[in-house]
Amino acid sequence: MGKSTVAERLARRHGLRRYHADTRTWAHRDRALAAGCPAALRFESLSPEDRWAAPVPDLLAMSLHHERGRMVADDVRALPAGPLTVAEGTVITPATARALPGRAALWLLPTPALLEKRLAERELKPGPLALYRRLADVIEDEVRASGAPFLTVDIDTDVTEEVAARWAAPLAAGPHSASRAERRALLREANEAVVAQYTAFFARPWSRGDVRAAVAPLSCECGATGCAARVDCAVTAFPAAPVVAPGHDGFSAS
Repeated sequence: MGKSTVAERLARRHGLRRYHADTRTWAHRDRALAAGCPAALRFESLSPEDRWAAPVPDLLAMSLHHERGRMVADDVRALPAGPLTVAEGTVITPATARALPGRAALWLLPTPALLEKRLAERELKPGPLALYRRLADVIEDEVRASGAPFLTVDIDTDVTEEVAARWAAPLAAGPHSASRAERRALLREANEAVVAQYTAFFARPWSRGDVRAAVAPLSCECGATGCAARVDCAVTAFPAAPVVAPGHDGFSAS
């Protein structure tokens, strides 16, 4: 059970806005490029092969781990006050949380067994594999050193209810999106961010592949609080109508 799944479940259940930092990757990189960030400039100047052949410390620098954390804080501050936002992503550090005073924060730290299981499922090449292992160590060190609250997550552990219990007070206080129409609008907003992420990746000058062949797993927009369905959608054919799973067309799922 990953942090993205937990965040989506809580967002659906409580009518929250979901901010997934991964969907802002290229927007953040463009901001770093505009600011003249050396690591961002180097990342874009290298071919994918040369980039991933770099030493792990260089890969970590080019990941913009800390730079992007500050950008996440800026993004979240710019969101509407209501409904509540649940933000998730590996670039959200304790420093990011400190830049957002009054916000509840909790880190999910995988056990070594769970981390290796997730990495194996992604079938990563040596460069990305080394970077993600290093990032996992950096994140855990930052969380433990800061005294930030965390949960240790093991294989097949569902921590959704424990996270909800930790955040019981802010979740109860709201504000929430109470109507199904409002919840559908939030799901559409999250899906638009996913489509924008795919589109921006294929627009990079070094990117390979064809955006017309890209298929994104989107959240079903039926708006039911208990729905967890995904809908595979061609990125270039993202419809104006709601994206819904089979059988949810009438928004009848409870």
